[in-house]
Amino acid sequence: MQNFLLHTCCAPCSIAVIDEIKNQFALTVFFYNPNIYPEAEYLKRKAEVIKICTEWGVPMIDMDYEAEKWCEKIKGYESEPEGGERCALCFKFRLAKTAEYAKNNGFHYFGTSLTMGRNKKAEVINPIGQAFAKYYKIKFYDVDWKKDGRQEKGRKMIEERGIYRQKYCGCKFSLQKKYEE
Repeated sequence: MQNFLLHTCCAPCSIAVIDEIKNQFALTVFFYNPNIYPEAEYLKRKAEVIKICTEWGVPMIDMDYEAEKWCEKIKGYESEPEGGERCALCFKFRLAKTAEYAKNNGFHYFGTSLTMGRNKKAEVINPIGQAFAKYYKIKFYDVDWKKDGRQEKGRKMIEERGIYRQKYCGCKFSLQKKYEE
């Protein structure tokens, strides 16, 4: 069975993805999300991913928070709208770390649950993953996880397990926007 490193952003976006691929690959979950603000929110989201991985016996790699590095990476793009260039930079930052880790640790594939997010566009995220796959000479699992009933399945699984479902994307700018509405 081939090794697969799955970047996960949160339990609601990853539960159906993990469930689908955990029996197809030797799956390891990769939690790297320095964009999540505040740190208490980051810890809540991480705890829910740990809960899923523990329940299903899926190994998880917990990377450092590194919020300062993320802030430096998106500097100058703070006022970008949700889904704009700041988000693309954020995807690049997290997928670069995932691809590098996958390559350096003998994974055959890497992927992300980001495309499951209702406001996350596969046509933006997947080309970023493909570019890092080419650079690191590793395979990227190119999927729009929202399709084929996966979003509904994920919602049901989250509800059944009583898993925390956040109210905003993750960064402080998406949190500010949420409270402006």
